[in-house]
This record gives sequence, C-alpha cells and structure tokens, in this order.
Amino acid sequence: MRNVVITGASRGLGLTIAQELARSGFRAIAVARSESEDLKEAQAELGENLQFCRWDLGKLDSLPRLARQLRNEFGPIYGLVNNVGIGSHGVLATMPDSSIEELVRVNMLSPILLTKYLMRSMLSSRSGRIVNISSIAARNGTGGAAVYAATKASLEGFTRSLAREIGELDIAVNAVAPGFVATEMTRGMSEEQRERIARRSALRRSITSQDVAGAVAYLMSDRGKNITGTVITVDAGSTA
Repeated sequence: MRNVVITGASRGLGLTIAQELARSGFRAIAVARSESEDLKEAQAELGENLQFCRWDLGKLDSLPRLARQLRNEFGPIYGLVNNVGIGSHGVLATMPDSSIEELVRVNMLSPILLTKYLMRSMLSSRSGRIVNISSIAARNGTGGAAVYAATKASLEGFTRSLAREIGELDIAVNAVAPGFVATEMTRGMSEEQRERIARRSALRRSITSQDVAGAVAYLMSDRGKNITGTVITVDAGSTA
C-alpha cells in the first residue's frame, strides 16, 4: 500500500483530503498537532487506511525527526500533500512582526523543509507525488491578505521549479489552488459574503472541500502521472 502524508489533516480540508485518499486505496497519514473527534470518527470508518501522527509542524527543527519517524513506522513514503496553513489576515502596516513570521514559518518554510526530508524516500524509489495546497489569493489581490498571499505564491513557484528538478526521477510535483471553501479558515465570513463570492463565479456556486480533495486524489493517482509543474484551480470559475 502506498503511503501518503497529509499535513494539517485533523479537520477541515486536510481531513477531507486524507479521507478521499484513504478511500482511493492509499494509506493516508494525517499529521497535525492534535487529533480531533472528526478524525477519530474517520479512522473508525476507514481503519488501517487512515493513520494519525501527532506533530507540531511549526517547529522547523523537528521536521527531520518527523520524516525519520514516518519512514520507520510506515515504510517508504510515496506521496506528500502540503496542506498545513494558517489564514491570519490583517493590514500589513499594523500586522505584528510575530504574526508575519508565523505565517511565513507555517505556510512556506514548513512545507518546503518537510518536502526536502520526505522526498528523499521518493528519490530512492524513483517515484512519487507531491501536491502543495495553494490558494487563488496567490494570484488575485485580496485586501488584508498580503502576507498570506505571498506565502501561497511562493509555494506555486516552489512547485514549478521542484517539478523540473526531480521530474527525471518520475516524481510529479503540482499545486491545487482552491477558491473559498467553507472551512474554519473562512468561518469569519458572513453568509452574505459567501453568497456574493458564489454569484461572482462562472458556475454561480461555491466549492466544497470534497471538490478540492478530488483534484488532489487525481494528481496522486496513476491517471495523473503525466501532470507536473502546474497549478490546478478549483474555484467554480471565480477567477475565469
């Protein structure tokens, strides 16, 4: 069974991705700081196909140890979904330096470093998949999200360059850029704001976390083997 690590997967979009991959025949390894009740229920349903590893991904110095632990416990790692992220918003001029540093550390440095250590298993086996979860904010201007958008844009550049770097070893690297999904990161929006976003989309509807998970599962599967170095946008046409 192919092992796929999904970060930030105790709830919301990350958990939905982990569930979709588990149902698709992978062993999905959810990494997060805590185990939610939703994750426990999903594990009861999916059994051995859904595993949990408790880890604080914001502690960058610990990531080499995490990579070793995952390989020792589960064996070679076939795939990685860099989903972990925080969505702190704020006007740049008044945003605390500590908040900026946290966004960069969790949204950008953590995924890059974890990829560095986990892809060594893929390099050894000369096969693998890496999917980075970006956002339409990486390309669309959004007031109060300058730092968040910068971290997601960096992941897209990372995706394209890494795809070139390791493609000859049959490792595909892609990104998925969701629009606004009804998860904890968008909980602060009013119903009117969500309806306005839906009306702006070409399909006149909002997306769900399942839509995003389906795109990730496709890229992780053999059907997506010839897709690399690209960003798949899942936003019902909001950016069309």
